Amino acid sequence: MSPTDDSRLAGLTSWDSDWSGLRVVVTGIGKTGFSIADTLAELGARVVVVAASDDAAAEQAAETLKIVGVDEVLLGAESSLDLPLVGGEPAELVVTSPGLPPAHPLLVAAQQSGIPIWGDVELAWRVRQRAGRKTADWITITGTNGKTTTTTMVAAILQQSGLQAIAAGNIGTPILDAIRDPNGYDALAVELSSFQLHWTESVSPVASVCLNLAEDHVDWHGSFEAYAADKAKIYQHTQKACVYNAEQIETERMVEAADVVEGCRAVGFSTGTPAVSMVGVVEGLLVDRAFIAERRDSAVELAKISDIGDLVPRHLVANAAAAAALTRAYGVAVPAVKAGLLAYDNGAHRIQAVAQQDGVLWVNDSKATNPHAASASLAAFKPVVWIAGGDAKGVGYDELVQAHAGRLKTVVLIGADSSALRAALQRHAPNVPVIAPDPGETGGVQQTEAVPNGTQAEPRSLPGDAVMAWAVKSAAGVATEGDTVLLAPAAASIDQFSSYAHRGDAFIDAVRGLLEGAGNK
Repeated sequence: MSPTDDSRLAGLTSWDSDWSGLRVVVTGIGKTGFSIADTLAELGARVVVVAASDDAAAEQAAETLKIVGVDEVLLGAESSLDLPLVGGEPAELVVTSPGLPPAHPLLVAAQQSGIPIWGDVELAWRVRQRAGRKTADWITITGTNGKTTTTTMVAAILQQSGLQAIAAGNIGTPILDAIRDPNGYDALAVELSSFQLHWTESVSPVASVCLNLAEDHVDWHGSFEAYAADKAKIYQHTQKACVYNAEQIETERMVEAADVVEGCRAVGFSTGTPAVSMVGVVEGLLVDRAFIAERRDSAVELAKISDIGDLVPRHLVANAAAAAALTRAYGVAVPAVKAGLLAYDNGAHRIQAVAQQDGVLWVNDSKATNPHAASASLAAFKPVVWIAGGDAKGVGYDELVQAHAGRLKTVVLIGADSSALRAALQRHAPNVPVIAPDPGETGGVQQTEAVPNGTQAEPRSLPGDAVMAWAVKSAAGVATEGDTVLLAPAAASIDQFSSYAHRGDAFIDAVRGLLEGAGNK
């Protein structure tokens, strides 16, 4: 198999470039993979799609793609392992969905054959310019946690400033769908995962941010160092402002190492008093010391922290400060920042107050799918009855438990295998009671006695809704006035639930059912 003609790919820098006949293999047939294949077919490329999925949804998507001009769709686990020919000839390019790790056999085969690999974001950047349509500016956001919140805030602020803007990328709307919108946009708030950044080289945003960095997705990247290196790519080629977390030196070092456009500024954000060229907080006010002429000796008020919402933990303040810095770098006027934060909808499953009864606050943060996110939630409350556990994704829990042992009243374990979290609790919070399902019960889920950590049996794998109903009932049994019952799993949901949203909905349903039942007694 001969290497790709790099000169042709280098010339593909707009929608109107000559994409005709380009032989492309697309991996995945979910929302992102579908958008990739659909776009390439519209551009005139020859496309073969491979996907491990072969369920009804995949088959329906395959039929639709064939109608719009995709050459071939290969479904099933076996089909996705080998790099197929396109029209009987070797592929010239692979465009991959972000979930497929670099070590996947198909991607390894492409690399060994000298075939370039792009992600959907790289393709979107290359086709963003199109004759007769406006070209949207990009503001890019990544980080271990807070990406979706910050991206949503950025989009709200841009919209309140009068711009046609949308949140896209990892947040739910595929970036290629946003690019192809017939009406076009002035600006895009683009959430980028480390998976997407891994396959991205050319993107040149107006402003960019890495909100924070903590161990996550080590199983996909192979090491924390590789994960961090991919996160750092967010700053490459930034035009106006690289926004960094002034409270985490790693993000500032990423900016220092980045190859940016001449004249690009480094702008910090903080939840404390900002230094010059930062956005931060003073006496309950979000203030700007970066984008005003008098920044050396004064600051301008952007919004009140209370404008963000009723329940505003520190990490949500940090997200707002980052969003303000990004949009101010873009050129948004001061009033639009406040208007955007007022219009911002935090949505479900992110520090969501579900109920308060008999002095106990019930909070759903199912979106806390890793230890760093759970740490931010735990830091906002004390004392906490903590519902946690799930698919650990290869990360550890020692730092998380060490940091918050003093605020834990009881831990209720969920998850098919909570051994890693349980071990960390044994090491660093041995006196905190732990509740887990009784593996001896077969007729349903029953609460076991809350005892000091170390003597409780490991939980068995149970259906998600039943597990959550049990966990909520268990938490209610120990929570008293002044406590917060917090669902912040510090783990992915896929071992017992279909998604973090399903997990959060199960928590909400269980809490409301339990409290309404108690109120009727």
